[in-house]
Amino acid sequence: MSNTQHPLRTLFCIGINQNFFDAAPAEAKDVWLAFGRMMNGIGELPGVRVIGNMDDDQAMVGPSTAWPWTCYLLADVPDIATVHAACNLFRTIVVGEGPYKLWKYARIEARTGRELVVPPDLLKS
Repeated sequence: MSNTQHPLRTLFCIGINQNFFDAAPAEAKDVWLAFGRMMNGIGELPGVRVIGNMDDDQAMVGPSTAWPWTCYLLADVPDIATVHAACNLFRTIVVGEGPYKLWKYARIEARTGRELVVPPDLLKS
């Protein structure tokens, strides 16, 4: 990322599918492990700075297929290709011994923008 290019402020919105809730305990544990690999994997992508995450599983019960999502991860990402690579982790991370990938149990959507900064010259009175 060049000094003139600002990172994409990206909100990864993650929903849990009914398949997770239907999973037997051993399968659900494998999903949790895969989910952890995905969360770490996003943070390990080149140029990504994870700002924080939020989980809403105590005030929301059951699957989320759209807003409000179950979980959010906010990060600065260097470019759109890296946003796509982060989302692709759901297609590539195997749950347990397979054959299923993480996207059987959870879904992701990304919203990109920029950090909102009030121009300093506007703050001068």
